[in-house]
Amino acid sequence: AVVSTQSGHYGRGPPNITFRKKEKGGINLTCVVPQSELDLNSVKQILSEYRISNADIILKEDSSCDDLIDVIEGNRVYIPCIYVLNKIDQISIEELDIIYKIPHCVPLSAHHKWNFDDLLEKMWDYLCLTRIYTKPKGQLPDFNAPVVLKEDNRTLEAFCNNLHKGILKDLKYALVWGSSVKYQPQRVGKEHVLADEDIVQIIKKH
Repeated sequence: AVVSTQSGHYGRGPPNITFRKKEKGGINLTCVVPQSELDLNSVKQILSEYRISNADIILKEDSSCDDLIDVIEGNRVYIPCIYVLNKIDQISIEELDIIYKIPHCVPLSAHHKWNFDDLLEKMWDYLCLTRIYTKPKGQLPDFNAPVVLKEDNRTLEAFCNNLHKGILKDLKYALVWGSSVKYQPQRVGKEHVLADEDIVQIIKKH
């Protein structure tokens, strides 16, 4: 399901459409997959409303008129959305299996506190956040207060700067445990890209 507002769509990403205006050559439409709603005539009609007579359009998924309009206007915000369905303690296993197949949904029971972990994991996933745990030398990892990094900036350098701006200049290397490394632990430098729930121990220069 998608919740739409005047400025944004909730629960989906941007349409997989390439749109490029050009100086001449008319309207060129390429359909990578079969279309159930859009064809060359409907595309030309929509573009004429925006006084566009020369453009290349590639439809990489089955797209709607609204999808094309969103791409042309270029002002829509696409926001990840999770639908929480409560009271699963009052339905059958068969009904629960059906609910689990609904996209962007997490069934739970607030009364019995069932499936809260699943909701938390999906929230982390949809927010594109990465949890990194610190491990002081000679101590156990701190799993209560992870360093949170954005998925597109999760290098060891970003991790160090998140802890303290001065750590990087004293960094010799780091030991990493987790899915981002082949060996447990493995020595890495500041360019190493960390993965969710990695454990990091900073080794400073003497």
